[in-house]
Amino acid sequence: MNVKSKKNSNYKNIIWDWNGTLLDDVQLCNDIINIQLTKRSLPAISLKTYREIFTFPVKDYYIKAGFDFKDESFEKIGKDFIDEYEIRKLTSNLFPGTTEVLGKIKSLKINQYLLSAYKHDTLEFLIEHFQLTQYFTSINGLDHIYADGKLELGKQLMFEIRKHNNGQTLLIGDTIHDYEVASGIGADCVLISTGHQDELRLKELKIPVLKSINEVIGLLQ
Repeated sequence: MNVKSKKNSNYKNIIWDWNGTLLDDVQLCNDIINIQLTKRSLPAISLKTYREIFTFPVKDYYIKAGFDFKDESFEKIGKDFIDEYEIRKLTSNLFPGTTEVLGKIKSLKINQYLLSAYKHDTLEFLIEHFQLTQYFTSINGLDHIYADGKLELGKQLMFEIRKHNNGQTLLIGDTIHDYEVASGIGADCVLISTGHQDELRLKELKIPVLKSINEVIGLLQ
């Protein structure tokens, strides 16, 4: 799906991804995966490589990073990652301009929703920490830590959106999976290239790819 042109866009609803779209935690995730690799005497990966191989489901990305799950399960390694992430989660910041963009969209009377593969209760904590709760009609995260995708959660959210709000929906994310979710729920999609997957991979989808969150407003006015 392609986003409509600036002149013709009439979005009533925007679904935001969280990690890598609003929250700049890319370097943090690269650092933590390298801690896990080093503990297991596996080669560390560069940030460039991280953004080239990161994917959903996350288990596939772990395999590309070098884990084979012969001696440890994905669940064990995944929990180690999340435990370390939880310790460091407040060291990441929002991308510059995030609060201003969310505020501007709210002033345009466009409904905003959060859809994330992050665990729901921790997601709510972070949204409150960054004082963003006021901007979202609802916050939607998974009920577990293993980030296996969010399509089903997206379908549930879209069902609720269609019950209460007429008009076109735009999903904004930073990964191919965000595009897959948008396609699966009947939403348009744009991606931002400053997140967990590199610009080259995103552009292969032949949909709009923005260089920063600050370019979003131009699509809506």
